[in-house]
Amino acid sequence: MISSQILQNTIDELHAITRVDFAVMDIEGNEIATTQQPGFVLPQAVAQFADSPADSQVVQDAHFFKIYDEKTLEFVLVSKGTSEDAYMLGRVAVSEIQNLIVAYKERFDKNNFIQNLLLDNMLLIDVYNRAKKLHIDTEVRRIVYLIETKYEKDNTAMEIVKGLFSSRTKDFITAVDEKSIILVQELREQDGYEEVEKTAKMLRDMLNTEAMSSVRIAYGTIVGEIRQVSRSYKEAKMALDVGKIFYIEKSIIAYNTLGIGRLIYQLPVPLCQMFMKEVFTDASPDSFDEETLTTISKFFENNLNVSETARQLYIHRNTLVYRLEKLQKSTGLDIRKFDDALTFKIAMMVVSYMKYMEQQM
Repeated sequence: MISSQILQNTIDELHAITRVDFAVMDIEGNEIATTQQPGFVLPQAVAQFADSPADSQVVQDAHFFKIYDEKTLEFVLVSKGTSEDAYMLGRVAVSEIQNLIVAYKERFDKNNFIQNLLLDNMLLIDVYNRAKKLHIDTEVRRIVYLIETKYEKDNTAMEIVKGLFSSRTKDFITAVDEKSIILVQELREQDGYEEVEKTAKMLRDMLNTEAMSSVRIAYGTIVGEIRQVSRSYKEAKMALDVGKIFYIEKSIIAYNTLGIGRLIYQLPVPLCQMFMKEVFTDASPDSFDEETLTTISKFFENNLNVSETARQLYIHRNTLVYRLEKLQKSTGLDIRKFDDALTFKIAMMVVSYMKYMEQQM
């Protein structure tokens, strides 16, 4: 439904151009918008006109017109004056408002369509039929971004995103929950993931600056058909979740860069528990002190290079070797060896995943 503020702005602009006063009433005679003092139109006169078969009529000193939404009577427009000019200008106002109703209804329908498309709430044949009816291209390249804001129902962030893409009429901005904003962007043939990453960075920087809110952005893979948009959305959603578990330091997460984190995320918790018991009979990664965890993390960051790790930790090389040997005695894994390091890295990621799943329960 078109808002009363939109109607008020419309008749204010028409009044400024034509110097004719207008009022928009509902079919019961209640005033919705007016360019004169409230009450200059009698409600009973509007209600009587709404019940009549006429589409336009002169009542007292004004022209009354009916405004339809398709075949349903939606509003009554009152154009002040009985002259031919007042009649013609009233017709112009009716045409303008009816066009607005169509535009806003189409925008609402498109938003509803995109939401149902993302959530897989439509049959495949309905997807193509509704897309055709709404004049949405079905075979263009698209990608879905998921923007998670710091606060729920962040209207400021939503308006900023809409403003950034206001000139791109083939992009869609919507939401299916209170925690995130969804951008379905149409891409050019030459656009690849480099351009997608640039868009994600632009969104992050703009929202962090303008909305003063720390955001996390994830995106799925590029798809070529409208029926695949829901897949890109699910990938973006998974990327956001996986990023919270394994890549907490990143503010932008791409589905196609999740690596082994994506695999672990899809494992059942009982299987993870079994793996941990098999690898660690006594000590486990979540029982280590801060110094040990920092040492391990820095060792992995430097690709198992003992000398470089010792330098960055500001400790003697022999001290680092002592810590690693102590870790080997408690876990049975020598992370200076590739196979043991890989097992240990996976185990640490599994621990992070299990903790995350516990918090979700």
